[in-house]
Parts: sequence; structure tokens; C-alpha cells
Amino acid sequence: MANSAYETLVLALSKGSNRVAIGANAIGTLVVLGLVGVVNFDVVARGVFNAPFLGAVEVVQFSMVLIVFLQLPDVVRVNRLTRSDGFLVVIGSKYPRFAAGLRHVIETVSAIFMALIAIAIWPEFTDMWETKDYFGVPGVFTAPWWPIKLTIFLSAGLCTLIFALKVLTPADKPKLVRVPEHEDDK
Repeated sequence: MANSAYETLVLALSKGSNRVAIGANAIGTLVVLGLVGVVNFDVVARGVFNAPFLGAVEVVQFSMVLIVFLQLPDVVRVNRLTRSDGFLVVIGSKYPRFAAGLRHVIETVSAIFMALIAIAIWPEFTDMWETKDYFGVPGVFTAPWWPIKLTIFLSAGLCTLIFALKVLTPADKPKLVRVPEHEDDK
């Protein structure tokens, strides 16, 4: 009975974290589209009206951090984080248990590092929240730092949870995302 409750809890956490990661990815995509709009507006305003969008550089800097950390949890979720797992693939066919164990260790270390990032950024977030610190040029364009720090904290926390769930439910073989070429492959 306890095993069933454990599995139910892990499944519920997995489903919830997956939904949040997908939602954050979608928001990150909207930020990309907004960034494209800002850059295009700046180009047209500079070229046609000789009046650049003041604060374009700051908006790009702000957006880049948002994009990376909003989309990171979904990248972790679908195993698309940049890494070299060629060694795991090679040894996986001959020594599947060893490869699974090594993958387990890598995901544990990844969860620890993401937790450390979340722990390290929290004081920065609270400091920025309390001081109302901002970046940019006063009178031209300014924005508060705290949304960036909060996004990094939440993203790192969600990545920690996703890695931890992968550790709790390890797969013998990595699940590859594949698009079927033929109707028979579905």
C-alpha cells in the first residue's frame, strides 16, 4: 500500500512539474516573440525615423535571461539539456545497468547543482525586492532586477524537482523524442 501511495505522489509531482515546465516554456516563447518585435521596432525606428527605441539594449538583456530560465525546466524535462551522453549510449548497449546507474548519478549531481543555484539566488532576490534596485539608464529606461532573480530562483527550483523526480523514477534506457516517419511507426 505504501508503494502505491509513493508512486501516486511521484506521478502527481511529475504531472504538475511537467505542466509548469511546459507553461514556462510557452511564456519564454512569447518573450522571444516580444523580443523580435522590440528589435524590429528599433531597426525600423532607427532607419526610417532616425529615432531609436531608447532602452532596446536593456530590454534585450532582460529578455535573454528570462528566455533562458523560463525554457530551462522544459529542456531538462525532455532530456534536451546540452550534454555529451555518447559514452552512456555506447556502454548502454553492453552494460545497461551500469549506464542507468551512471545516468542516475549524473541526474543526482544535476539536482544538487540546481538546488545550489536556487539557494544562492534567493538572498539576491530578497535584496532586490527590498531595495527596489533597478538596471538601465535613469530617465531613459529602467526596470527592476527582482523579476529576473525570481525567475532564476523558480526555474532552478523546478529543475531541481524535475531532476529529483528523474532520480526517483530512473529509466533503464533514455527516452528519446522521436517523430515517426511513417504511419506504421506510431
